[in-house]
Amino acid sequence: MTRLYKKYREEVAPKLKEQFGFKSIMRAPRLEKIVLNQGLGEAIANPKVIESAVAEMAAIAGQKPVVCRARKSISNFKLREGVAIGCSVTLRGARMYEFLDRLTSVALPRVRDFRGVPTKSFDGRGNYTLGIKEQIIFPEINYDKIDKIRGMNITICTTARTDEEGLELLRLMGMPFRRN
Repeated sequence: MTRLYKKYREEVAPKLKEQFGFKSIMRAPRLEKIVLNQGLGEAIANPKVIESAVAEMAAIAGQKPVVCRARKSISNFKLREGVAIGCSVTLRGARMYEFLDRLTSVALPRVRDFRGVPTKSFDGRGNYTLGIKEQIIFPEINYDKIDKIRGMNITICTTARTDEEGLELLRLMGMPFRRN
């Protein structure tokens, strides 16, 4: 059992049950999955970019990402159907809690001039999306071996029904939100 999951079971879920007046602890919102996504437009011209991005994302997530391919051809972007243009990985269970723990306690504090993540990035159903501009904030990435600094999107999917429930869940789990 990971440290963050233990914290959720012992502290976070009972607090959420009490705060929102749920009848059962099973009704309290919980994490469902975390999706890491990286769009690589420059992979159209240089296919080797995908290989390095997949290797970096595998190091960050702890599991091999899926290569995303173009569904349609778009001549203005010089894009053909089936060309690799990104990669993504979905984390669930213990890997998800381990990744969120590393993200909140190690990676985000390494961001230059970090004052917290914005609270306005919820989708209306309790899911939170965070954009990261540099993959080098993760300690698993060796700075000397990267060819280019790339960003990624991290989506945290929860079972919360409203943004308030999702915000409180992530706040209690240790997500460093900005103070208003």
